Amino acid sequence: MKMTGAAGLLSVLPGLAILIAGSPRAGAFDTQVGRAAPPGSVVMRGRADLKGEGISGTAELTEIRKGTATELEIEVLVKGLKPGLHGMHFHAVGVCDPPTFTTAGGHFDPGPFGNPDPDINHPYHMGDLPNLEVGPDGVGRLKARTTRVTLSDGPLSVFDADGTALIIHANPDQGITGEPKSGVAGGPRIACGVIVKK
Repeated sequence: MKMTGAAGLLSVLPGLAILIAGSPRAGAFDTQVGRAAPPGSVVMRGRADLKGEGISGTAELTEIRKGTATELEIEVLVKGLKPGLHGMHFHAVGVCDPPTFTTAGGHFDPGPFGNPDPDINHPYHMGDLPNLEVGPDGVGRLKARTTRVTLSDGPLSVFDADGTALIIHANPDQGITGEPKSGVAGGPRIACGVIVKK
């Protein structure tokens, strides 16, 4: 049975809520769209300057404590992209060597059962994010929240020994498991930014 809407998203992507700015489908995924985030105290902030050939943008990351739990809020603004959907993920290494950005490694997925392979581990890895939706003007905006990763110290911190990068792909992430190197996770890497503390 195929599940759609919020129930389907949460069954496939536990710990990930989507707020896609300007998306007519956003309300179907997250009931918080258009509302202020629940109050909490800021634990830490981070940033990534995203760059690629003719592409520039920023990702602002804010970890917020809400009671005993933390949540990472991500806000992305990128210019110079082809209109449509583009896969976007946290990658395992904080190195962005152009033009292919392969130095960023596979997907961020720490732990004893982690699997950084970009195509065969969907949609269960910690580094998964929603597709970035880009308008006809080449501008992409996305707001998302996740409990899968943190900025603060711990086993899921993006500030681990080798750092973490944010990658934008040329194609949409299909959200399915595929064969290695099949490209179902978004294919070529076209922009990259190393996450740094702010």
